[in-house]
Amino acid sequence: MHPVEHHHGNYLISDDPARLNLDAIHAYLSRAYWSEDIPREIVERGVRNSLCIGVYDSAGAQVGLSRFISDFATYCYVCDVYVLEEHRRHGLSKAMMALASRHPKLQGLRRWSLITRDAHGLYAQHGFVPLRHADRYMEKNVPDIYKHLAEQDAED
Repeated sequence: MHPVEHHHGNYLISDDPARLNLDAIHAYLSRAYWSEDIPREIVERGVRNSLCIGVYDSAGAQVGLSRFISDFATYCYVCDVYVLEEHRRHGLSKAMMALASRHPKLQGLRRWSLITRDAHGLYAQHGFVPLRHADRYMEKNVPDIYKHLAEQDAED
């Protein structure tokens, strides 16, 4: 299957895994509020097992990412959506979500979900709404998991 790609101004939005720069992805995610201190090997495993859409500048440098965890039949969880600070305000997050919305692998899904602290407006433009039945949802959350893993590694 050929990569799904779209040009957005001077940027390329692409699902081509060969374009992904794990060092750049890890550099951002390790300082993001939702994944602070995430080990590189966890980033690599997550990227390898997800549909990723990257954003690339005119020189080919990766400046953004969105990751879609899916069975490609019924469900998709949207995560790790970011654009580097100096490339924001160009509609790149919106362009990544638009590409995902029409991506051939993500068609016909019954449910999509995500968690966001501050981008509700972006996701609302793509059909996301607050949970209608929050009382039906449960989660298992392990705060500071990456710090605990690092402590365990230091003890070994």
